[in-house]
Amino acid sequence: MIKKQPHMNAGAAVLFVIFSLLFFILIFRFVTIQVTGEVHGQALAAKAQQKYTNEKVIEAVRGTIFDRKGEVVAEDTTAYTLVAILDNSVTTNKKKPKHVTDPGMTANKLAKYLDMSESEIYNRLKKEGPFQVEFGKAGRDISNQTKREIEDLKLPGIIFLRDSKRFYPNGIFSSHLVGFVEKKETKDKKIITSGKLGIEKTLNDELTGKNGSLSFESDLWGFLLPDEEKKITPAQNGDNVYLTIDKKIQTFVEDAVNRVDEEYKPKNIIVVVADPKTGDILGMAQRPTFHPTTREGLDKSWHNDVVEKPIEPGSTMKIFTLAAAVEEKKWNPNEPYKSGSYKVTEKSGSIGDHNGRQGWGTISFLEGIQRSSNVAVAKLVNEKIGTEKFREYLTAFGFDKPTGIDLPNEAVGKIQYQWPIEKITTSYGQGSTVTPIQLVQAATAVANDGKMMKPRVIDKVVDSTTGKIVKETNPVPAGQPISAETAKEVRDVLETVITSEHGTGKSYAIEGYKVAGKTGTANLTQNGKYLGGANDYLFSFMGMAPKDDPKLVVYVAVQQPEVDHYYKGSIPVSMIFKSVMKSSLQYLNIKPASMEKADSSAVPDISEMDAAEAKKLLESKGFETVIIGAGHQVEDQLPKADTIALEGEKVIIKASGVKTYPDLTNWSLRDVMKLAQITGVRLNKAGSGYVTKQNLKPGSPINEGENLIVELETPLQQFEKSLKKEEPNEETEEVGG
Repeated sequence: MIKKQPHMNAGAAVLFVIFSLLFFILIFRFVTIQVTGEVHGQALAAKAQQKYTNEKVIEAVRGTIFDRKGEVVAEDTTAYTLVAILDNSVTTNKKKPKHVTDPGMTANKLAKYLDMSESEIYNRLKKEGPFQVEFGKAGRDISNQTKREIEDLKLPGIIFLRDSKRFYPNGIFSSHLVGFVEKKETKDKKIITSGKLGIEKTLNDELTGKNGSLSFESDLWGFLLPDEEKKITPAQNGDNVYLTIDKKIQTFVEDAVNRVDEEYKPKNIIVVVADPKTGDILGMAQRPTFHPTTREGLDKSWHNDVVEKPIEPGSTMKIFTLAAAVEEKKWNPNEPYKSGSYKVTEKSGSIGDHNGRQGWGTISFLEGIQRSSNVAVAKLVNEKIGTEKFREYLTAFGFDKPTGIDLPNEAVGKIQYQWPIEKITTSYGQGSTVTPIQLVQAATAVANDGKMMKPRVIDKVVDSTTGKIVKETNPVPAGQPISAETAKEVRDVLETVITSEHGTGKSYAIEGYKVAGKTGTANLTQNGKYLGGANDYLFSFMGMAPKDDPKLVVYVAVQQPEVDHYYKGSIPVSMIFKSVMKSSLQYLNIKPASMEKADSSAVPDISEMDAAEAKKLLESKGFETVIIGAGHQVEDQLPKADTIALEGEKVIIKASGVKTYPDLTNWSLRDVMKLAQITGVRLNKAGSGYVTKQNLKPGSPINEGENLIVELETPLQQFEKSLKKEEPNEETEEVGG
């Protein structure tokens, strides 16, 4: 019989105790979980719910920004993010790989579509460890077209994630006013979109919608459990915003600014177009600027200079000094004064006119304004209006407080008004500063018969789902610093700045329209001292048209253009002003002042008359006549006898004999249709407006039934073409200081 050793019994006893304790702990843990339903403080039911409940986010669409007529300025569009799967565990069939199998080939193919080098792409695809990789900025915001082209390559492991991006269809289009959006990842790995700059920032809360969700309970494999329903919380899309900006006018502005920017390479350009009746900003641009989609150029200028950058206004400030003098009945245009230089006090330094303090001898105050004489306005303030009263007008015109325009970070200029010399230099725009938007607001008082209008860029906010107006902004008066009579007289004086032989604004005249305005040339400072270079100025112009009832106010400022003399600073400014103002007036169907309303009368009966006599009769009635036919006998006429027609309308006389085509250039479509009807030819047209080309040359015989083809263009199209061909006016003008 084998005898057991004592130490074996002791070991068995220890093992028995250990296993008993473990069994007791397991039993205790099991009972505890059953009773409490928790593990490590977390509810097991909740964990199970989390595991088997699928929840997906339904992303809200950011609201669309429109111009005043419903043209899209900014909107959300579908985009894609490129992803490469590197983990080979996703591949179950080697013949159909689901991961990147050939990094070299894949990098070579993708390099043709991404803004990355082939080596950069290859290095990402060769990373060890990650399940998948993305390609940063180059792999985001992929268009649907590019996505399809990459998918056609059938590259293993290359997939796309659906996303949205902010799209700005007009490119650089009042970028600082509109702003842009930026996507950021939060600490809990969520991607949020927020507006930066301009309207995207100001109305970020309105534009940003609220995400919805889709949740449902599933089994271990993700299938919907029986009798379970999907729980849907719909997304609330962002509200739509309508601006006061007019896309067409803004396009005129951007085109004109681009031309000057390219040709004169200034340090800065500012342009504002406003409706003085409402305060609506119809156009706003600046250079430098940026592309809102790519952000290219943003590093050169983060600020909206129109509202955030105080400037010395230069002689454009004389508009409001003149207005104060007229309102106070201290303005006598024919009163003489000595120009050249002027001392405010015996101890102060003298101020001078911009032609080296020489002046123009003894001239009238009217001529002084026309010549932009600093001495003229200095004497008006110091000797007639009074500095304290003039200060009240600066407040009345809104120069010491923000306008309240619905754009972020509005700045306020500083009126320097402590020393006697400062009180006078402010009258002609030196020493004190204002913002361009303050100048525009003040100018609406002159253009709008004394009533100053608060500038606005937001017209309304609309619920994108229901179409109901959530918020609407109406025109708001900002005060009435002058009377309607004063405003009219000031406009009359400002018109002479452009029409007078002494006027500094002759280069701003627009054929067919009466323009009122004032030039400005502000010295630039550096380290507290004025610069002395030939182009170290801010050249500007504040203009309004038509003069008798202004529909538009346009402010243009160009800083340090590449010119060899400051007299030439008006050239780039006038290029912008004339282009924008004339194009905008024509677009708004504001007819030139020279076009008087035509009378109407009945067309006389000229049947069986001699063609030459018929022509004389019709012209005596105010009609324009065209004879088709070499003979003398009238065969037909259009319009027919007794038809009521406007004075100046074409009457086609069909005479006997051989009939030939006239030169149809500048004929209206209506008149060409008369010709086709009376001669029996078939009319084919391309475009609208007035004839620019015809397929059958003038003088060629007319054959009934043949095809007459004409090309037409609107006056606006013809004007835009002329702008592209037109050389800049090199005429130099004296510009006020």
